[in-house]
Amino acid sequence: MHVSVADLADGAADPPLLTPEGAVRDPLVTVDLAPAGPAVTARAAQRARAGDRILIGIGTADPKLLRALDLTLGTGGPETVDNPAASPDALREAVARNPHASLLLRDVLRTTDGMPVGAALDVESYAYSTLLGGPEFARWLAARPRRPLPPEVADPVLVARDAGHLSVTLNRPERRNAFGRQLRDALVDALSVAAADPGITRVTLSGAGPAFCAGGDLAEFGAAPDLATAHLVRTRGGAGRLLHRLAGRVEARVHGPCVGAGIELPAFAGRVTAHPDATFRLPEVSMGLIPGAGGTVSIPRRIGRWRTLYMALTGTPVPAATALAWGLVDGIAP
Repeated sequence: MHVSVADLADGAADPPLLTPEGAVRDPLVTVDLAPAGPAVTARAAQRARAGDRILIGIGTADPKLLRALDLTLGTGGPETVDNPAASPDALREAVARNPHASLLLRDVLRTTDGMPVGAALDVESYAYSTLLGGPEFARWLAARPRRPLPPEVADPVLVARDAGHLSVTLNRPERRNAFGRQLRDALVDALSVAAADPGITRVTLSGAGPAFCAGGDLAEFGAAPDLATAHLVRTRGGAGRLLHRLAGRVEARVHGPCVGAGIELPAFAGRVTAHPDATFRLPEVSMGLIPGAGGTVSIPRRIGRWRTLYMALTGTPVPAATALAWGLVDGIAP
């Protein structure tokens, strides 16, 4: 569906989202942002804030309308993306492949905008657990051969202290520091030391090997005993809350591929320094999920919900220079 600003103001993007059978209908609407006058633009922004569909603007418009949309393809502030890979057709195809995940992501990003971090992490996890039980994730999981769970290692995270400095290094280089259960628990243990000791004034988080973190360990996907337990593990046993609590003391030093949790968690840090070879990618929507390690909370607080949606819908790698320009990282250093 493609509409003008006047059409949007008149409700053209608001027919029922679901068919009588419950199938999603036209989950994404593109909006031609050609000028339409202040009164019409104001009504369009009001409609956009109340709508159910993903609204992608094309062009330039009044800032209030840009903020009310979900993303705009063009040049400007954090509501916009200017990238040849960000075409309306590419976004439409991505959403059509996984409409449930795409729409829930849009809803989570809008709902948690400005919400306290702890509550926002809960909302993210509720949506994530919902999608774990949905048909899109089931399809993705069924298409993958089952893999044995990775063997445990003695030191999945290396911890070293020098006076008030705590160095924390993800140490599964043979798995590109995939964020599995053992690595997660070891990271939480390390961060808990800093949380309990005010004498630790600086924490550096880094990764061994060619990648800072290649995201969740795919061998463990679908292995949770039940959705309620999975929710509690993500929210009460995960690293996001601790990193947020410690943010003023934490610097994340990232390099190579930073995928899924590999950017969702560092984004909580007070400072993120990227190697020039670093790239950042959110692949979860293509799996029928949304970012589930805190990324719908940490990343929008750095780059806005609009560019977060772009990263998650397209799965396009963002290079270090773009990440710096957006504010996803705070500096680049070899």
